[in-house]
Amino acid sequence: MLKQLTNYLGLVAAYTRLNLNAQLEYRGAFISQVVAMFLNDGVWLVFWTLFFTRFPVLRGWTINDVITLWAMTASGFGLAHAIYGNVLPLAGLVAQGQLDVWMLYPRALLPHILLGRMSASAWGDALFGYAVYLVFVRPDLQHFGLFVVLTLSAALLFVGFGVLTGSLSFFLGNASSLADQWRFAMVTFSTYPAVLFDGAIKLLLYTLVPAGFVSYLPVQALRELSPWYALLALAGALGVTAMGVLVFYLGLRRYESGNLMEMRG
Repeated sequence: MLKQLTNYLGLVAAYTRLNLNAQLEYRGAFISQVVAMFLNDGVWLVFWTLFFTRFPVLRGWTINDVITLWAMTASGFGLAHAIYGNVLPLAGLVAQGQLDVWMLYPRALLPHILLGRMSASAWGDALFGYAVYLVFVRPDLQHFGLFVVLTLSAALLFVGFGVLTGSLSFFLGNASSLADQWRFAMVTFSTYPAVLFDGAIKLLLYTLVPAGFVSYLPVQALRELSPWYALLALAGALGVTAMGVLVFYLGLRRYESGNLMEMRG
């Protein structure tokens, strides 16, 4: 099992290096996308900063908690799509029968598909999250180490959720619009403090739109340095990812080739 994990990490590193080199062929475009996304995230952070100058405490949450939330969401989303960029158009790839070329690879199908593309703007999200957390929260080494682990958990959650929603195309035809809207809902709820929601909406944040594993549990883990909250966040991410992988391979049995001729270097 350890050997398999090592091999898989080597595959991830190789794809990331190749995709990054490809992006850097157009260095100006790559940097502009990263900077634009960094500034876009910064606008929202300014909004929340202005909000907390008027209302210093929101149901027990302070400005540092909201900064941590935004840093967690941005870093997790950024890492997920900077490395596994093909999770974003997955629904369209399935609907258009564009999985054929990936089926020729010797290893498991899903990792090759997801790793085959990189989102340049996602690097702006990832850099923003880490920069904001370091500059404004100023964590000690223990808090920062836990933050890094939790951002990886959040990234895993975003990837798993993207696979789950993208795999709907196996069953519903072209589900690209549905997958996009569902993913937007996930991102939106992940950037609002979970303490704002009660009752059925709170239940929704741990089931249909599992944003609570980003917007509440990781923040609580960092506030209290709690391994229990951290483990719950990781368990949620693993559960969503396992569900996404299961749905993908069940749907793959229904896949119909698009009969496309394609060559990859």
